Amino acid sequence: MPAKIPATIVTGFLGSGKTTLIRHMLQNANGKRIALIINEFGDLGVDGDILKGCGDEVCSKDDIVELSNGCICCTVADDFIPTMEALLARNPAPDHIVIETSGLALPQPLVRAFNWPGISTRVTVDGVVTVVDGRAVQDGQFAHNIAAVDAQRAADDNLDHETPLSELFEDQIACADMIVVNKTDLLTTDEAESLAAQLRTDSRDGVQVVKTSMGALPVDVLLGQGIGAESDLESRHEVHHHHHHDDEDDHHHDHHHDHGHDEFESFIVTRDEVTDAAAFATQVSETIKANNILRLKGFVAATGKPMRLTLQAVGPRVDTYFDQPFGDAPRQTRLVVIGEAGLDQSAITAALQA
Repeated sequence: MPAKIPATIVTGFLGSGKTTLIRHMLQNANGKRIALIINEFGDLGVDGDILKGCGDEVCSKDDIVELSNGCICCTVADDFIPTMEALLARNPAPDHIVIETSGLALPQPLVRAFNWPGISTRVTVDGVVTVVDGRAVQDGQFAHNIAAVDAQRAADDNLDHETPLSELFEDQIACADMIVVNKTDLLTTDEAESLAAQLRTDSRDGVQVVKTSMGALPVDVLLGQGIGAESDLESRHEVHHHHHHDDEDDHHHDHHHDHGHDEFESFIVTRDEVTDAAAFATQVSETIKANNILRLKGFVAATGKPMRLTLQAVGPRVDTYFDQPFGDAPRQTRLVVIGEAGLDQSAITAALQA
């Protein structure tokens, strides 16, 4: 049976920087075939135009589907499921599907929709990414332009939840696997750190909080979280139940300078064979927790094993499996460490080589 296609849900209010994040991801996709579902509507459907202008070598028009019949969480059966079925039927199928929700969408009903017959065996929620406008949240208003959010609400005839922004924000945080604090160039270092710390406290255990100014996240950080969120709805329940009906299933400022990936760094740690693969996986997990590492991946040489051990870690979760013989390659352990700028490389190297 073919592996399920991963899908990433990107949520966050209008103006938080979802489109910038996605455009950056597409321009740095490294050959990955990414299909995109955009959920804007009314006069606000400019995202499609912006993204369609990002060059055919990055994303052809066929790879972008715009759902403009209203808030995606209220039109799951009518809009979202048929769109997903059409994307999954394509040949070749996409490597990854990214869904940009409307700023007013509740992420939970969308995650739940991945359990629908017909798509549940073919696609899985790789992770839910919530983008927040760091300056607006720091100022207690959640969105940079409240009037634009109200206009978006008024434009949607299908919207069936009248939810205060503060409650919607709590639901977006409750469902997140990764929280991106965007626009940190408008915050002092102390403000950005204190906001990130607060969001870590307010979210579920193991949720990664990253800071950026122009949505410039490395693709390896954004995609490939491997969460399977649709199987874990209990822990990400809605803080407030907003829909008026009970049938749950039915339902700007822009800087022109680009900070690139200055906010992130990666480096390689090598070491000789490890004698105990399971103990080494625990050692990796502890090193990650102690150093706020976002991703760690690579190959491990385990004593007495002809196959190399592939190791992938997202936050503190470490997955390992034997994938192929070393053959003529040197029997060496080689790991790539990715995190926000300022990682203590020598401490991390020492911990992984111990």
